This record gives sequence, structure tokens and C-alpha cells, in this order.
Amino acid sequence: MSGCMKKQGNCIGEDVVVLHQLDRGVFTPNISPFPLKLETYLRMANITYQNDFKNPMGPKGKTPWMTLNGMDYVDSQLCLELLAKRFQRDFSSHLSAEEQAVARSLQIMAEEHFYWLIVLYRFVYTKGKTLFQIQTSFPTILRLMLPILVNKVKNQTIAQGMGRHSKEEAVEMGMKDLRAMSAYLGTKSYFMGEKPTEMDCSMFGILAQVVWAMPGSPFESHMNGEFSNLKNYCMRMKSKFWPDWDQCLASPQK
Repeated sequence: MSGCMKKQGNCIGEDVVVLHQLDRGVFTPNISPFPLKLETYLRMANITYQNDFKNPMGPKGKTPWMTLNGMDYVDSQLCLELLAKRFQRDFSSHLSAEEQAVARSLQIMAEEHFYWLIVLYRFVYTKGKTLFQIQTSFPTILRLMLPILVNKVKNQTIAQGMGRHSKEEAVEMGMKDLRAMSAYLGTKSYFMGEKPTEMDCSMFGILAQVVWAMPGSPFESHMNGEFSNLKNYCMRMKSKFWPDWDQCLASPQK
């Protein structure tokens, strides 16, 4: 039985994923690492999907979320794991238990630790001003409400803990994260070897933000130097899974 999207007013076929996410960014298909992660996995797994940019926030107030066969699912990682089981698309089965543990640890470092450096840079250190460089579809009222949003996100970073540190301390923590990622990747094509795995979708989602969508950040210049292997990795992922990358970007504001 096919699922029917009431919000979009149309029905889609069975086993077609509807990916609910933010509008396209100027430099990356999504300015949030997590929708980019999940959409990259859908492409990696060759799962048929449709994008819905009109309802980006899910039942738990997070993006992305997805609808599959009439059911809604939230959280990029939970969605990914459900899809892997549903469509039997496991790209990590060849890894040893130790390798899977390393992959999970790297992913959590990227998504649960370094991610907050992205948040701090965009909302606290630049007071939200770079948001309008990387995303063109924000409503005009957001500019008026920006101080309120910035303060709200700042409080979130304080509650999480990263926002309690000075900018210098936090940036150094981020540099150590990137240094660890770079060291582990080394000269490999992908993080766990010569074949991409699910965790590469997560790493790409995070690192693509640094490479393309954090203009002027303390980390940006290092991607052409110390962490050039991370940038080259992003270019490989982009080439392999996003041949239509440029067509998926929003037009910059004039």
C-alpha cells in the first residue's frame, strides 16, 4: 500500500522515502550536517527518495526526518539504521568488531563534539551573520529576530558545555578533533578503507560544512594545509555521490 503525504497533498509509491529537510544551501546542498548525511546515504544505498523542503522540522523539532510507507521517522542516525535494515544496505558488514568500534567513536566525536564548533561559529562567534551567506531562503523576519535566535542557541551551547569555554579554548578543541580525523584517514580513500561505509556519510556531512559552508572560520584555511587530506576526502565523496552537486545548490543572493 502506498504512503500518502497529506502535507504535500500527493501520494507516492511504496518504499519511496520522503526526506524532509531544510532548503538547499548556497555552497552545500544542506547547511546542516545531518540532512546532508542522510541524503548521502540514500544515494550511497541507491534508495529511491523525494525531497520535501516545505516541512523541514520533524515531530521532535529536529531536521531531517523522513516518511516511509505512511510512517514518520526522526533522527538521521535512526533513519539510516532503519533504512539499512529495511533495504538490506549494510556497507559495514566487512568491518571487524574493532573497526566498527573505531568507526562509531570517530562518528560520535564528529557529530557530538565537533558539531558544536560549527554551531558556535555560525551563531555565537559571528552572531549569525554568516547564515545569510550560506542560505538564501531564510525569511526576512529572521534578520529582525536574529539576536533572539543567537541568544537561544548560545544558551544551548552553554547547556551542552562547549559554550562555557573561551573561543580560543573551543577552537583548539576543534583543531584536535580535526587532527585526529586527519591522522586516522591518512592516505586512505575513505575512513574505514578503500570502500565508503555508513559512517562516511556522517563524516562527510560534518566536514563538508568546514570545507564549503563556514566562510572565514578558524578551520577553513587549515583544510588547504594540515588537513588537506580531509578536503580531498570531501571532494571524493562529492564526486562519487553528488555528481549533480552544483545543480542542487541555491542561487546566491545578488
